[in-house]
Amino acid sequence: MAVIADRCSEIQVTVVDLNAERIAAWNDPDLSKLPVYEPGLDAVLGRCRGRNLHFSTAVDAAIASADMVFLSVNTPTKTKGLGAGQASDLRWIEASARQVAACARGHTIVVEKSTLPVRTAAVIQQILDSEKGGKSFSVLSNPEFLAEGTAITDLENPDRVLIGGEDPEAIEALAGIYGHWVAPEQILRTNLWSSELSKLTANAFLAQRISSINSIAAFCEATGADVREVAKAIGMDSRIGPKFLQAGPGFGGSCFQKDILNLVYLCRHYGLEEVAAYWEQVVALNTWQQHRIARLVVTKLFGTVTGKRLAVLGFAFKANTNDTRESPAIRICRDLLEEGAQLAIVDPKVPAAQIAKDLGQAPSAQASDGGGGGGAQGGWQLARSAVEAAAGADAVLLLTEWAEFGELDWEGVAAVMRKPAWLFDARATADGSAARAAGLNVWVQGQG
Repeated sequence: MAVIADRCSEIQVTVVDLNAERIAAWNDPDLSKLPVYEPGLDAVLGRCRGRNLHFSTAVDAAIASADMVFLSVNTPTKTKGLGAGQASDLRWIEASARQVAACARGHTIVVEKSTLPVRTAAVIQQILDSEKGGKSFSVLSNPEFLAEGTAITDLENPDRVLIGGEDPEAIEALAGIYGHWVAPEQILRTNLWSSELSKLTANAFLAQRISSINSIAAFCEATGADVREVAKAIGMDSRIGPKFLQAGPGFGGSCFQKDILNLVYLCRHYGLEEVAAYWEQVVALNTWQQHRIARLVVTKLFGTVTGKRLAVLGFAFKANTNDTRESPAIRICRDLLEEGAQLAIVDPKVPAAQIAKDLGQAPSAQASDGGGGGGAQGGWQLARSAVEAAAGADAVLLLTEWAEFGELDWEGVAAVMRKPAWLFDARATADGSAARAAGLNVWVQGQG
């Protein structure tokens, strides 16, 4: 919405939410305090907030005055009931559709922005059409393909904009908005179901590539090959390409796992058991990869990490975001805490409160100095720097590829660690040669 407001100065855009605290944060004069960290977002907001981009809790009034309403609420995986663990929880989509039906005036175009199961648009249309009183609605599907960390660039220079619908006038109205800055040939028009399925399929294919290269990384470690050399070789094949071939601790974020599990659920619903099993294995291998890394750390540290201090570099699911949803670091850290490790976690954008929520336990009052004490109960603390985290530690785990972790002074880090000490580089972004020269044992993802 910020980019649309920035590129379409004649359109008034109002972002509404029931959460007053969140709206207040979006309206905070200090742009460094935005609820979402995204490079470049502060500059976009600085240009258009208060001009034609507004943040408000007046949901009903905003709907009543709108010609077009974007449904952008969360659609998490259900935790209980029918389809628990795989199906999308659509309660907020339904609630939003009912609120739009009740508050809209005249003709309103309703745009699905949330990632939704195929044929959800039909449910939304049913809810909207149940409202009488001279109202009419057109439902469009307009899935978002941006990536966190590069979202502004992705929006300003999209590979494509996808609009699915049955009402030609509504489709062209939305295409006209994007047409302010997107070339006509990059605006694709499909039916509703193709648009909804395209989003699930895109995320499934991207996640599949990550699981595929991570499976090969494990094989490289067993055979003496180097996954980066393998990835470069296969990536030069024009049929494959080089993107999403970086081995790591697995995929995270709000979309990949949720969307694949939803795809699995839908395939089973339609009796496609073999197809469901195929996509389910992509998620299973991702989970295995994270458990594998935690087990490897325990094995290398003489079979136990109980009471040992481990420095964890990075907690966000990727660099340049403060999003920790489904972050690989969560499962890896939980496994190590269960083994009794004392973790010192450093991340430039993730606060202690979020880490505590994700790990399911508050930070420890006193971090272990690596002396092997602390009992069998695992604990964690937030550290302000990599050197502070490494003080007295037996190992450093690099789990998020923040640029600053690729430029560490490994002499200084190694000097404060307990020997023998390890670097476990799950992202293959650290200066391994410098770490070895400083006296550390080094494990790099995908290197034999």
